[in-house]
Amino acid sequence: MSTTDTHSSLWVAYGTSGVVGSIRKTAEGYTVTMAGAEETAGTYPTMDVAKNALHARMRPGSAWPTFEEH
Repeated sequence: MSTTDTHSSLWVAYGTSGVVGSIRKTAEGYTVTMAGAEETAGTYPTMDVAKNALHARMRPGSAWPTFEEH
């Protein structure tokens, strides 16, 4: 009998106007989803790379978001 680890962590990114996206830790890496998007923006090997990818998809000139784990 085998077990599957289904635990994943979720970080929500908050900008000046509210939620801008999220990052979810999965077995494949860190998956970025922007607020309101139907598809993910990609999966990245580290949390730092995922945070930078999320920020890069925000409106140009946006401040760095605050990330809170949920």
